[in-house]
Amino acid sequence: MVLSFIDVASVISGVIVGFVLGLIGGGGSVFATPLLVYFVGVSDPHIAIGTGAAAVAVNALVNLVPRARAGQVKWRCAAVFAAAGFFGSVAGSTLGKVFDGQKLLLLFGIVMLVIAAQMGLTKGAPLEKDVRLTSENARKMAPLLISFGFGVGALAGFFGIGGGFLAVPGILAATGMPMIYAVGSSLVSVAVFGATTAVNYMISGLIDWRISALVLLGGAIGGLFGGALATRLAGHKQALRQIFAVMIAGVGFYVIYRGVLALMA
Repeated sequence: MVLSFIDVASVISGVIVGFVLGLIGGGGSVFATPLLVYFVGVSDPHIAIGTGAAAVAVNALVNLVPRARAGQVKWRCAAVFAAAGFFGSVAGSTLGKVFDGQKLLLLFGIVMLVIAAQMGLTKGAPLEKDVRLTSENARKMAPLLISFGFGVGALAGFFGIGGGFLAVPGILAATGMPMIYAVGSSLVSVAVFGATTAVNYMISGLIDWRISALVLLGGAIGGLFGGALATRLAGHKQALRQIFAVMIAGVGFYVIYRGVLALMA
């Protein structure tokens, strides 16, 4: 079977997304939509969002398994956060589908700049006291998990991104749990948000399943290399986040530039 440029570009896009996710633990999915639109050549931004969301959801589930086996998922906190975010992602993805595609890309570029600032300026949080959602602290913690979860889910659904870069600080703010558990727990939300967005877009026929499968294949390959390199460069994770923050900012400016040109045409 002869592979087309679109097939190869889809796999390469997945490798990039998976590599970043494996290397720094978040932010990789934000590259999915720009890569699908400007590199793979998906003409409809909505199809790019739906296609990317499907791949991101499966990727999150794959990455969740080793985290869960290592005991790095706080299931009660993750479940409440993800459940609230489910309703947010339904609302966000429904609004995103009817929003003008070019304007959506322009807003997405702006969000990429915000993500870059957040990744570049935020330092890894020190480990704090272990936190669990119990009947004693539920009155204080549950409302925070629900409010942050809904907000992150809405943004993830609207822009068709996994939202891990938002879920991690959201979970940290709501619970104060150690960073390693926040990262693991966030994957539950990323899987739920991505799947919800993908189903919503699938209902409207806005997913290219072939491209999504190829992106997922590339993501698995990239994730292996990213995870292996992350182990070797564990002491330089903050520097890596800053490097990728610059990359995200660069892509963000390009997306804004192309969005402005499209709206002026």
